[in-house]
Amino acid sequence: MTSKQPKYEYISSAKLPTRMGDFRIHGFVELSGQEHVALSYGTWNEGDVVPIRIHSECLTGDALFSTRCDCGYQLEKAMQNVVDHGFGVILYLRQEGRGIGLLNKIRAYNLQDSGMDTVEANEHLGFDADLRSYDICKLMLETLKVTKVELMTNNPRKLKALDDLGIEIVSRTPIDHGMTKDNKNYLKTKTEKLGHVFDPHLFD
Repeated sequence: MTSKQPKYEYISSAKLPTRMGDFRIHGFVELSGQEHVALSYGTWNEGDVVPIRIHSECLTGDALFSTRCDCGYQLEKAMQNVVDHGFGVILYLRQEGRGIGLLNKIRAYNLQDSGMDTVEANEHLGFDADLRSYDICKLMLETLKVTKVELMTNNPRKLKALDDLGIEIVSRTPIDHGMTKDNKNYLKTKTEKLGHVFDPHLFD
């Protein structure tokens, strides 16, 4: 009998100085070849509740400063939050456009420019509204010796995903959305169609 090949593998870690503080970056790879990283800040003891953010890659928002989503703002806010807390983790998952990929996301943006919302655009291209998987989070957190988390998110689906993986969620902390005139409708769609939790008066 052959042993089952693991789906994910930890690769290496290194220092990562940033504008917010000195993090460490940890590399992981799926059997498919898809790469992911975790950023850790500070130290913690076994059993400590560690603030974490699960952040899906968004090249346009994270690196190109787009304001048509809230991704870049949330990533920066989450990194600052863990620095202010003294320790914490950002799980940065390479699943652009809620899992449809960068070029398909640009196609979806084109459809949104013509009047569709973000869910309608993804579905028009033949995709589900959200194709993301969070399975690798378990290995990432185990590697970093995190067993209890305070999850920074507005997305209840991430709570269920971690709970299904057997990760103890002690609390959920809302993450600032950074609403702009360009992403207000996007945030409204995330609330109405994807179940994200925002202040009910946000869209008044």
